[in-house]
Amino acid sequence: MIRAISLCVLVVAATMSACGGGGSDLDRYIAEVKARKSKDIEPIPQIKPYQPFEYVAADRRDPFVFVERSERANANGPKPDMRRNKEPLEEFPLDALRMVGIITTPQGTYALIKAPDAVVHRVSIHNHLGQNYGEIVAISESEVSLLELVPDGFGGWTQRPASLALSQ
Repeated sequence: MIRAISLCVLVVAATMSACGGGGSDLDRYIAEVKARKSKDIEPIPQIKPYQPFEYVAADRRDPFVFVERSERANANGPKPDMRRNKEPLEEFPLDALRMVGIITTPQGTYALIKAPDAVVHRVSIHNHLGQNYGEIVAISESEVSLLELVPDGFGGWTQRPASLALSQ
């Protein structure tokens, strides 16, 4: 037991002697940093004086008056009829629908449109297709032509022609 204690004391003494000496490289580095010539600090840039701006309204709108989107929109432009009941083919986007044929009867010409749910629908002029309020305006042997109503970004609506071609 005495040997273990004396061994511990010897190890602690050796460790402590290693920490105490040889700080010459640190002293050299500190002296080198202190000997360096200091650089001048750049002065703070001068702030430009404020130049007031006078807003002359003349024919411009008042920038402090909020304009409602509905006021900016074309009040007389096209609008979808939100009160009418949606037709079954308005549930699907136009690119998901396929024209598979036409039927001509004495009452008129009908297009056969296949929906993604594999149901074939018979449509005529003034029926609606797609999710952009598309109304059928013409049916030919090769395509169904329609006009879609899409938002114009200013609170109004704009008409856009679209078509659904006969699939082979």
